[in-house]
Amino acid sequence: MMGIDELEKLPRQGIESIQLRRLQKLVARVYERVRPYREKMDRAGVKPDDIRSLDDLRRLPFTTKDDLRDNYPFGLFAAPLDDVVRVHASSGTTGKPTVVGYTAADIGVWADVMARCLAMGGVTTGDMVQNAYGYGLFTGGLGAHYGAERLGATVIPVSGGNTKRQITIMRDFGSTVLLSTPSYALNLADAMTDVGITLDQLKLRVGIHGAEPWSLNMREEVERKLGIRALDIYGLSEVIGPGVAMECPESEQGMHVLEDHFLPEIVDPETFAPLPPGEQGELVFTTLTKEAFPIIRYRTKDLSRLFVEQCRCGRTLVRMAKVTGRTDDMLIIRGVNVFPSQVEHVLMGIEGVEPHYQIEVNREGNLDTMDILVEVSEKIFHDEVKVLVGLSRRIQAEIKDLLGVTCNVKLVEPRTIQRSEGKARRVIDNRRL
Repeated sequence: MMGIDELEKLPRQGIESIQLRRLQKLVARVYERVRPYREKMDRAGVKPDDIRSLDDLRRLPFTTKDDLRDNYPFGLFAAPLDDVVRVHASSGTTGKPTVVGYTAADIGVWADVMARCLAMGGVTTGDMVQNAYGYGLFTGGLGAHYGAERLGATVIPVSGGNTKRQITIMRDFGSTVLLSTPSYALNLADAMTDVGITLDQLKLRVGIHGAEPWSLNMREEVERKLGIRALDIYGLSEVIGPGVAMECPESEQGMHVLEDHFLPEIVDPETFAPLPPGEQGELVFTTLTKEAFPIIRYRTKDLSRLFVEQCRCGRTLVRMAKVTGRTDDMLIIRGVNVFPSQVEHVLMGIEGVEPHYQIEVNREGNLDTMDILVEVSEKIFHDEVKVLVGLSRRIQAEIKDLLGVTCNVKLVEPRTIQRSEGKARRVIDNRRL
């Protein structure tokens, strides 16, 4: 079992000293080896020697997804392809995929940070880890796999899908840790009921869930249905994959960022000005130790906050709040900003509502409409019509109160909404079709 890494307990001055040294080395290397970065820095009027303190980070230009697509596939690599031992790519929803590369040293760093994250969640060498993240170009499966092996746990590389087999393996192999998206964890819980497997037949004790935003109410649902402690993990392919930040059981303010490798900022999504700790804005990351695909001030489009207070677990690492939404999956309905996670928060607080829903947005004439399909329990669905009507109206009213937008609610029977074996598809926006 790994204890708390000594780096994770350093005073702020010690952490920032490491960050500055690594940042200076990174900027010099990128300026020398990556032409698009050099050109952006020249246009911004900044040279590597200008980075004398962490405050100088803000002088460096941002990197966006468009930069990655414009330099597809290998234009932002800082290492020759002969030194790249692996590439991954995001699936993306529009345009070209974003391609990331790793040297052998990068793979080692990835395994290390992921092992540290798993240790934060209480995973030990004695655990049987069922890895239900997808293997392949998606970074989740292999990133989690390498980290669990580095930690010394036993890994079941089951990947995503084939839900009935997952449950059988979980029971027969005595899995104690589940790695999956939160929506797939709920999918597994529902399928357990179908095949007649009960919690007392399992040894699961902890779930580490990421790759999609999920609310605190959804966490409670996962914990109740699977009988586990469900913890949040954060990562993204452009930065390294899973292993950027992890929640510990003691934390009350989000996930510990592994700051010795990933330098976080929060900026105003409108002005891009840096924001102080505690204020919500867009999360920005600079990688400090990656060789093949370093990235400077990458705008994640994830909305979060940073907290600098020491955690009860003893770690001094900055913590990031659970992501509340993304600037690019925010829906604007008749001038109102709506995040799917806000809708989920309302739904999960209403008795009889299942944790499966879908938002459909259409345009009728010049007006936007929002329909929400919501699964309800078997008992509720077969209750009297007036009960269903009352529940539908309650959901409409609570969404109106919280978000200030009117929606149409359609209650559907259990298992009506298509289940996900990866990231849940929460929104269908027909206005873009």
